Amino acid sequence: MHFQIKTLALLVGLACTQPLFAAECGGKVGFGEAAGRVLTQVDNRAVGENCFNDLIVDTDAEGANYGNHGEFVSGFGALARDWRSKGLVSEREYGELMSAAARSNVGKTLKLRVIAFNDFHGNIDGAALTLSSSADGFSGVRAGGVDYLAGLVKQLRASAPNSVVVSAGDLIGASPLNSALFHDEPAIETMNRLGLDFNAVGNHEFDEGKDELLRMKAGGCHPTDANSCQGNAVGTPYPFEGAAFDFLAANVTDGTTGKTVFPAYGIKEYKGIRVAFIGMTLKGTPSIVTPGGIVGLQFGDEADTVNALIGKLKDDGVNAVVVLVHEGGYASGGINGCNGISGPIADIVQRLDDAVDLVVSGHTHAAYNCTLPNRNGRSIPVTSAGSYGRLLTRIDLVLDTRRRDVIAARATNLVVDRNNALGAAEPIVPDAAIAGIVANYNALSGPIANRVIGSITATLSRSANAAGESVLGDVIADGQLLATAPADKGGAVVAFMNPGGIRADFTYAGSSAGEGDGQVTYGEAFTVQPFGNSLVVKTLSGQQIHDLLNQQWAVGQSASGRILQVSEGFSYKHTFTPGVSPLGGNYLCDGSVMLNGTPIDKAAPYRVTMNSFLATGGDNFSVFNLGTDQLGGDVDLDALAAWFAVRAPAAPTPLDRIQKVASCN
Repeated sequence: MHFQIKTLALLVGLACTQPLFAAECGGKVGFGEAAGRVLTQVDNRAVGENCFNDLIVDTDAEGANYGNHGEFVSGFGALARDWRSKGLVSEREYGELMSAAARSNVGKTLKLRVIAFNDFHGNIDGAALTLSSSADGFSGVRAGGVDYLAGLVKQLRASAPNSVVVSAGDLIGASPLNSALFHDEPAIETMNRLGLDFNAVGNHEFDEGKDELLRMKAGGCHPTDANSCQGNAVGTPYPFEGAAFDFLAANVTDGTTGKTVFPAYGIKEYKGIRVAFIGMTLKGTPSIVTPGGIVGLQFGDEADTVNALIGKLKDDGVNAVVVLVHEGGYASGGINGCNGISGPIADIVQRLDDAVDLVVSGHTHAAYNCTLPNRNGRSIPVTSAGSYGRLLTRIDLVLDTRRRDVIAARATNLVVDRNNALGAAEPIVPDAAIAGIVANYNALSGPIANRVIGSITATLSRSANAAGESVLGDVIADGQLLATAPADKGGAVVAFMNPGGIRADFTYAGSSAGEGDGQVTYGEAFTVQPFGNSLVVKTLSGQQIHDLLNQQWAVGQSASGRILQVSEGFSYKHTFTPGVSPLGGNYLCDGSVMLNGTPIDKAAPYRVTMNSFLATGGDNFSVFNLGTDQLGGDVDLDALAAWFAVRAPAAPTPLDRIQKVASCN
């Protein structure tokens, strides 16, 4: 059966956008279009400046939007009776028109447009954001910024009377300075004005702990930071208004009460059809956030959580189900590709109840547009829009108005193209009010962000080599050791840095202080290390350091391992091959762990630096919890700035601290 998507309600006497004359009303009267079109023998004649077919609102272009087939037939009946009473159609023609309307598919389907993104991370200003895709044939396209994101949302909503805007997590956290300095209130305020409806919590929503996340929803000022509540300066309400949209957290529960921290799902109703949006984060969140921020919370399995809700939703009259999950995968083939999809999302979808119609995913910052099999073998759309608001996913769902369920779907990832470089038919018009808010926050944060803290001679990259070492990882670890080596600062001899805490590169050609001059600003450094962790020094034995290194590829880490970055003077060898070597093995070469050229003594104590995230066992490095004689230190970003002050201009380090070998023998 052919289903036609309908948009606006039938209006008696609806005028065409461009006047027509009687001579232009050719053909016969029909209902619907394409394969589902029902034609009559009634001539398509003029009614004033309009034609019969133009007054029958039954196609996408005209804006048909009926809750059921009967609503269309009833509405058209009023129009046809008006024509009959005015002598425009005969009794026979009236009957033929009514019969054809009844036989048509008009009103048997309804279209819902889901507008989705993920991993926005507070990137409110898109001035420096770019997007490249070799598979799609473009590079360095300026993309993103919440004002342009809002402009594209407005454009997509204008052509779809039924729409919803959703985010699959990490809306906030790990954000640039112009949002993070104000505890991501700018991200929430601008998303309110963009029209976001639902945000599934991601792991980074918990960066500042549960209570702060609750404030993000409820509003009010931060209890201790004067940078909060800048509404009077930027043109938003004072005090901070909180999120006008819903946070969803189906699999995040209070361990004592068993209740969810936020609602498990939200429901939207379109012409009587109820659609549920279930939101959740990855079950592994506790291993990648600061443990102290989620004390007492439990994170359930994603698929099990969804499946347990289906019965309740059906009891509530909901057949159409969309899942927003902050977990994802990786695929090739361009921004709409799905070649070789891998990662947790495929397993999650494969275990989902057949009632789920669409999965919007995130977390990996990858862009893909897939159809993947559920537990019944039925393929459903699974999407991800990359990161930072540079892409937006347009998903058009077709719902059967009788079954009140999804019967078809089509998804496309669109570039939030700031310069119309890709030649879209309709360029994006940025939202001026949102742009003004962003400009005001930039003005507040500018003096801090633009302060030059050092310089570089070439790009310092976070990309790791085959052994797992990166230039930027070396630099950050060196800065932490420099800050904690003095006796009164902890007397550290080695520093370890988690790679997930390094969020961007220091790019030589893109330095904001001047194109290609190599100057590094505080704002750029903040983008690299946005979490505000403090440094911690603890005493670990040599054996514990060995155990710590083996935890890099322990069960529970990612398939590629999680290689800690190490400071100058520390080195070791291992045999782990990312994606090939099974987790849980011992890949550290015994006797290869060296400090300043001398093997580590397993029985001796060593003063070790880490950030506060690692110090409490973050990223599954529980050995750090065993350290003794703890001493707190500087904020990690201050340590990096101090390192630049004495090492500038900084050059890339030789990657020789961590070595991958074929065999330890």
